Amino acid sequence: MRVQELICPERVSLCLTVDNKSLLLEKLSQLLSLTESGPACRTAFDALNEREQQGCTGIGRGIAIPHGRLKNLPKAVGAFVTLKNEMDYGAIDHKPVKMVFALLVPENVENEHLRLLALLAGIFNNVQTRQKLLQAMTAEEICQCIANAENRLSDTTSS
Repeated sequence: MRVQELICPERVSLCLTVDNKSLLLEKLSQLLSLTESGPACRTAFDALNEREQQGCTGIGRGIAIPHGRLKNLPKAVGAFVTLKNEMDYGAIDHKPVKMVFALLVPENVENEHLRLLALLAGIFNNVQTRQKLLQAMTAEEICQCIANAENRLSDTTSS
């Protein structure tokens, strides 16, 4: 599965205002539950929160990738938000978070889970991609930016 298949405009929120990590995870859980194949909101929140309790998913450079695995989830699903105000997230570089990609995968696909996390890290590692995501004015632009970044990344790794 490709990262660009994980999200759709309905699961993207721009300039989200939240006061703390728990509220952020709640909003992401709501977005993740918006499609028919998505999990129940509370189930999504519990999975994201449980993983966050094991260790912070702030990967640095203003990015967090909260993630988890769920029993009975038919396929991986993602949601993306930009924050109106940077938030202390406890990231590994001790810098505040401005963008968050939440990922839930079926419980039995550990290799796919790790592959998707690596792809997301590769996408968000690119400074131009991060800038474009922060400048995007619509959810559609976000989805297109992620697709373009993933395509560029796969072009460089297959060359």
